[in-house]
Amino acid sequence: MYLTTLDPISRDFDRIIRRAFNGSALNGSASGNQGFWAQGLPMDTVRRDGEVVLRFDVPGVDQDKIDVTVDKGVLTVTATREETKTEGENPVTRERLFGSFTRRVRLSDNLDAEAIEASQHDGVLEVRIPVREAAKPRKITVGDGAARELPAESAESACRHGRIG
Repeated sequence: MYLTTLDPISRDFDRIIRRAFNGSALNGSASGNQGFWAQGLPMDTVRRDGEVVLRFDVPGVDQDKIDVTVDKGVLTVTATREETKTEGENPVTRERLFGSFTRRVRLSDNLDAEAIEASQHDGVLEVRIPVREAAKPRKITVGDGAARELPAESAESACRHGRIG
């Protein structure tokens, strides 16, 4: 015997539970802020010089079945893995997840949503989001402390607008 399965009632119960909890009640955990749904499209986030990189596991997903969109500061990644069926095969064990998986990530205003790039290689989708120039760390020059005198018109205008004193 190659594989041992439980009785059909147990298999059907397992299928119902997976469907009800999107497959994660048995595979995932509720710890942390990821929630139950993260198992379908797991993600790592790293910060590199000048960009944030998101990596999603998408093994077995064709490139044309991956959608990456951004709308109102929310990045949405959707991947669809379709089950391949061969005539004459009867599944004995089914653990791989099939269907459509979506992950949404709210982007900070410090990221440039207009310059997002994405690529897929070896079952990993990499989404690169540049950090806006204004949000990048920069060196502040420290002056010598000499007082600067503002022209009278500029000083009056600055006071009226609440910028001085």
